[in-house]
Amino acid sequence: MSGAGRTGSLGDMSNPIPATSPDPASPDPAARPAPEPVPVRGWLAAAVVALGTFTVVTAEMMPVGLLTPMGGALGVSPGTAGLTLTITGFVAAVAAPPATLVAGRLDRRTVLVLTSVMLAAANLVAAAAPGFAVMVAARVLVGVAMGFLWTFAVGVAPRLVPAHAAAKATAIVFSGVAVASVLGVPLGTFLSGLAGWRAAFAAVAGLALVTAAAMALLLPRLPAEGPVRVGGVLGTLRVPAVRAGLALTALLVAGHFAAYTYVRPALEQALGAGAALIGALLLVYGVAGVVGNFTAGALVGRGPRRVLVAIGAVLAVVMPLVPLLGATGVGAVVVMVVWGLAYGGVSVSTTSWTTTAAGPAREAASGLLVGVFNAAIGGGALMGGAVVNAVSPAGAMLLGGGLALAALATALLARSPGRQA
Repeated sequence: MSGAGRTGSLGDMSNPIPATSPDPASPDPAARPAPEPVPVRGWLAAAVVALGTFTVVTAEMMPVGLLTPMGGALGVSPGTAGLTLTITGFVAAVAAPPATLVAGRLDRRTVLVLTSVMLAAANLVAAAAPGFAVMVAARVLVGVAMGFLWTFAVGVAPRLVPAHAAAKATAIVFSGVAVASVLGVPLGTFLSGLAGWRAAFAAVAGLALVTAAAMALLLPRLPAEGPVRVGGVLGTLRVPAVRAGLALTALLVAGHFAAYTYVRPALEQALGAGAALIGALLLVYGVAGVVGNFTAGALVGRGPRRVLVAIGAVLAVVMPLVPLLGATGVGAVVVMVVWGLAYGGVSVSTTSWTTTAAGPAREAASGLLVGVFNAAIGGGALMGGAVVNAVSPAGAMLLGGGLALAALATALLARSPGRQA
């Protein structure tokens, strides 16, 4: 506590301390000053950044529901069309770490607005693409926009509200990801059925423009927090707790996608389920993920370690159980709900760990975190695919559980970043 927080001394009786004055250092919760109220504009700012994360994740995942018609129109197989998703993820992984260096001293509100405009332009190009090469170029732009928007969305979330509400604001920002997983791709697929796959990309472009306008109106000025240097970005890696946070992110995300990418064939083998039931189970998973995101956001302010220990333990158990519990309808629902609740808290808790550990360099750490996150998505899916080809979908569930177990060990053994403000 700084000297400004002191009210006087026993020797200064000309200005005695009133007997009823609360002592900020008192262990009595009733004697502590009430937390600073959060202005409505702060929550609106967090919500508009969440709209940005919703839009960019929807844009990233849009090809999932459009592969067949898109591939047919562009003259490629659905498998080749699927590369548009892989390309976006890996470009985002490369673009995120140097994002703070490229943005330099630009106001972060300006960066977020320009990034949303770039996302709109990329999706307009995708909607009008005459061939696969142009579509790939558009998806590269989506990847760049994704890397930048994620980096700065993570970095600005705690700056939009008072310190005591930072974890909740971060959870709101990450809710855009969870909601996009539940609604974004299905809505795009539905729109594609009504008006064609190009209309789905055009709709995302329109949403990105709305997001840019909302950010320009509702976000406060967000100047860069300090000098931006290559050494500053790389210097965050010298902090042991930052390295641990990145390792936790890599293990949990890779483990999840090693298993989740192949959960449909795993459930089909275990349950004999058709597409409709699988779709319902994935919707249940998505809704549980939204709940898990906000639950973790409420708990992570007390310390991210215990949240990540719980997540690692649950995922290490639940993913390998999919082939067993998934053999019945009730078991399949239970396993998908528990999986969704646990993984829904990964983004907010790993972000809390890593940015808390980085301290003033949290923006640079955010870029590294986003890069690791996106690389882990692609790497996990590749590892899971190799196991599926060599063994079975059940083997991919075991691989996911093993990586989650490694994350649990990392969370238990790593140096804690400390409590969040």
